[in-house]
Amino acid sequence: ELYNRYIDEKIALEENGFDVVCLNEHHSTPFCMGGVVNVEAAILARVTKKVKIALIGNVLPIHDDPLWLAEQLATIDMFSHGRLIPGWVRGTGRESYSHNAPPHYNWERYNEAHDFIVKAWTEPGPWRWEGKHFQYRYVNPWARPYQSPHPQMWIPGTVSRRTMEWAAERSYPYIMLATEIEATRQSFEQYHEYSAELGKK
Repeated sequence: ELYNRYIDEKIALEENGFDVVCLNEHHSTPFCMGGVVNVEAAILARVTKKVKIALIGNVLPIHDDPLWLAEQLATIDMFSHGRLIPGWVRGTGRESYSHNAPPHYNWERYNEAHDFIVKAWTEPGPWRWEGKHFQYRYVNPWARPYQSPHPQMWIPGTVSRRTMEWAAERSYPYIMLATEIEATRQSFEQYHEYSAELGKK
């Protein structure tokens, strides 16, 4: 009943004129029952018509197969005719531990998975990937996003200067989650100041 109510609520938001619905993902915790955000997004992509579907977001470091994730999201973007907004999160300690992802490699896995997915979305195969954490002898993704060259990506976070600067370097919007107003204001100021230092608008 709860999962079906989530979908019904998102449909009602579209019917009432909302531009975007957001889906959140956490693991092994009762405070967020959305553990497979891509399944929810796929359903919404098919049963809605106009509303954008923002993922806040996929926990990149816990995925051992970023090619599969790239294909899933590309397929959702096709179902929605270009309404998907992927969000990349590093996740919390519980995500790493519950999925046997080594927490000390969290940042490295996050970066490498991101770079791999962008390449899978933008560079025709076949090609080879020999990274530190992911190795593919043959990458030839036919499922590519509807949006070209790829969907806009959001970076949700909670007052992480390192993540905020990483987002600014790539001109990704940095989305603050459950933060107090003053901390949010300061982070946005830092984002804009750092972007200006990099010569970005």
